[in-house]
Amino acid sequence: MSDLEALAAEAYVYGFPLVFNLDEVERFTRKGMGSLAPTAFNRFSHADTLAGPDDTFVSINNDTVYSMAQLDLSGGPLLLRVPDTGGRYYVFQFVDAWTNNFAYVGRRATGTAAGAFLLTGPGWSGDVPAGTVRITSPTSVASIVGRWACEGHDDLSAVRTLQQATALAPFGDRAAPAGLPAPEAAVDGSELLFFEKLRTRMRAFPPAGADQDYQQRFAPLGLLDTSSPYTDPPAGLEQALRAGHTAGKERVEYATTHGSSPEQNGWKLAYDAFNYNLDFFGPGTLDTPQWVFSDRATARVVRAASARAGLWGNHGYEAAYAMTWNDGNGSPLDGTQAYTLRFQTTPPVDAFWSVTMYDLPDYYLVANPINRYSAGDRTPGLHYERDGSLTLHLQPDRPADPAAAANWLPTPPGPFRPVLRMYQPRPAVFDGTYNLPPITPRHSPT
Repeated sequence: MSDLEALAAEAYVYGFPLVFNLDEVERFTRKGMGSLAPTAFNRFSHADTLAGPDDTFVSINNDTVYSMAQLDLSGGPLLLRVPDTGGRYYVFQFVDAWTNNFAYVGRRATGTAAGAFLLTGPGWSGDVPAGTVRITSPTSVASIVGRWACEGHDDLSAVRTLQQATALAPFGDRAAPAGLPAPEAAVDGSELLFFEKLRTRMRAFPPAGADQDYQQRFAPLGLLDTSSPYTDPPAGLEQALRAGHTAGKERVEYATTHGSSPEQNGWKLAYDAFNYNLDFFGPGTLDTPQWVFSDRATARVVRAASARAGLWGNHGYEAAYAMTWNDGNGSPLDGTQAYTLRFQTTPPVDAFWSVTMYDLPDYYLVANPINRYSAGDRTPGLHYERDGSLTLHLQPDRPADPAAAANWLPTPPGPFRPVLRMYQPRPAVFDGTYNLPPITPRHSPT
């Protein structure tokens, strides 16, 4: 690989979260996502049901009902009002264009009483109303990813009432918002289009100063040019960009399954997967060594892998994630086999926990005959043993044994990846006191 190709691969890893994230933001505003209707910037889209297979978003959860808003603060601030949830778990997670989680509102972060928050873009100055908390976004475009705990179909009306009481409105003097920058239409091919999107979006949404300095190394690729060099690039540059795109994509895919996260009985403990924000700490975030990476090189790779496998995931202190592609023996999980997952003690949390099933390679929810996409402490009808233990049965077909059928989490017929989520995890999750059990293969379906 030439030096220019290696630089292009490095740029792909660096820029993937920005490009992928804003592609999803744009898709949300134009097409929506399953149960979330397409909605213009600065308005909420409220799901009216829990997510299912039609919600084609990477690693979407099936525990909460979503309320989402894509923000464009370039035209001025927005005033967010949230209702009193009466103790119900919810979280509004704020994500900038580069996928940094820069603020949280919700039960853990700000409590469940009604509240008002002024959302401002970078560089805004003005008076904040009394009784209102300011949240400053590092980039003019950002996302609110809202999640409301829901106990099932009979609880949806209560969630809907809370959604309807949530308000997002313009505040103060306004200007026309800038929106997302458009790539040069004449750029040909997905590889070159990726770098064109990266070029335009880097200019529109500058990161922290240290990363702006880092971006200078990509000048030979044309990523700092004010006009597109990719409509008719020199042959050597085009070859380097296409080769670098392929190599960078392979690095991101590899990092999703071979990252530095510690392992426990086959599980990747991705508790640090969203610790790559090193610069922007608004309400509800923790700026402590446990929750911030010590170097930017690590943060950049982890950010890319996290965007690919779990875009818009929370910090571990809000929701701890563990995932696996392998059983406890190290063999890849596959629906041609039946498995059990036995919790001698269920995960220690202050909110709730679940195991959710995803296909590969897209990390989407899996259609199945009982419409069960996750299983956890709020799943009705699960069979617990007298000692309090719980055994989940992971396989494509319904188990014959009634107790096993009650605890059936359907898998796809091919490769799959489950994710364990622990909302408001207790310290035992992080200090090694609590250990996750392995997924154990069975010789034949139950």
